[in-house]
Amino acid sequence: MDGTSHAEQMNPAVAKPGPHAGIGFREFVGIVASMMAMVALAIDTMLPALPAIGTSLGIVQENERQLIVTAFLLGLGSAQLIYGPLSDRFGRRPLLLFGTGAYVLFSIGVALAPSFGVLLAFRLLQGMSVAATRVVTISVVRDCYGGRQMARVMSLAFMVFLAIPVMAPSIGQFFLLFLPWRGLFWVLAAYGLFVLTWLTTRLPETLHPEYRRPVDVASIFSAIRRSLTARQAVGYMLAQTVISGALYGFINSVQQIFADAFHAPRLMPLVFAAIAGMMALASLINSRIVEKLGTRRVSHSALLGFVAIELGHFLIAWTGHETLLSFALFQATAMFCFGLSMANFGAMAMEPLAEVAGTAASVQGFVTTVGGALLGFGIGQSFDGTSLPMTAGFAVAGVVGLGIVFATEGGRLFHPRMGS
Repeated sequence: MDGTSHAEQMNPAVAKPGPHAGIGFREFVGIVASMMAMVALAIDTMLPALPAIGTSLGIVQENERQLIVTAFLLGLGSAQLIYGPLSDRFGRRPLLLFGTGAYVLFSIGVALAPSFGVLLAFRLLQGMSVAATRVVTISVVRDCYGGRQMARVMSLAFMVFLAIPVMAPSIGQFFLLFLPWRGLFWVLAAYGLFVLTWLTTRLPETLHPEYRRPVDVASIFSAIRRSLTARQAVGYMLAQTVISGALYGFINSVQQIFADAFHAPRLMPLVFAAIAGMMALASLINSRIVEKLGTRRVSHSALLGFVAIELGHFLIAWTGHETLLSFALFQATAMFCFGLSMANFGAMAMEPLAEVAGTAASVQGFVTTVGGALLGFGIGQSFDGTSLPMTAGFAVAGVVGLGIVFATEGGRLFHPRMGS
């Protein structure tokens, strides 16, 4: 690298003097990944702590503990509608700094929460604050890259992002050895402060000046309308939503599955790490092959594999032959397919919307996160002491997602829709 930022290489008009000059490719990917990791850490580090939180705050029904995850996801999804249009007007950097700073404060609020209701309120606010990093980060990448290059950057960042779930439950379990569950949220606050410092000192403004849009109702609705009428964007957004719902159902259910179905709660962090590790491996592989093979060929093949694997897993669970080993193997291979498909779905959903990237990322983030959270909550609430409801949710999500992709591409896979 020659030392110039990618924003500057792609558009010299955004070049800035001072401490933001000189950010290279690796640091760019690192910053993107660090912001994306804030979401994963806020969800996965506390999975081992859910029983302790329930006992401490008097949660009688075990399934109610899933609200700790769902409240965060609902905040994460809903606030994205706000950050996108604001970032299209005022730039990416101010919104990222605000959201990261608020995340630090609300993480402390969760740590100090005196009751379950207050904890859920702060979890909602925590999700709303970190939504800035979720939606604006995608806009930053889209500002600087497009097409297969964007998919490669997203895959590399996604690989680091997915490495966090590999370690997060183990990290949470480690801290629980010598800290109460509230200490986990102090750790999240400390990580947020680290990211805030990095953003403050190193990230340039990436929004192209000609793409700045006024904050007015007509402009916002015009951008939203475009985001919701572009066939490719809508199709892959909906496919992401249903597949994400399966993932959130897994996250909601996994601690109870290991504790109640397999009677092996201490193995949960290890098996969770192996399953999440397959997603990270898939993202690494995708970053190496997507520019050569194309986003459709890779993601469509992976989606077909996901459907076949989860239908098989459902049959195993339905016939009563599920074991801890079969659960781990089926979920690991399914998550490998998930990792190959989701980054590419995201890139294809954003590809037609460069001029309204901020608002488009907001709309897509809102739909995929809120829709996925509600689907995942439904899957989680159907937990009956076995893995059957979760495997059924995965199988249905895969079939529906495949149908959406098939319709989006005009009845064909692996190649763009005719006439597009």
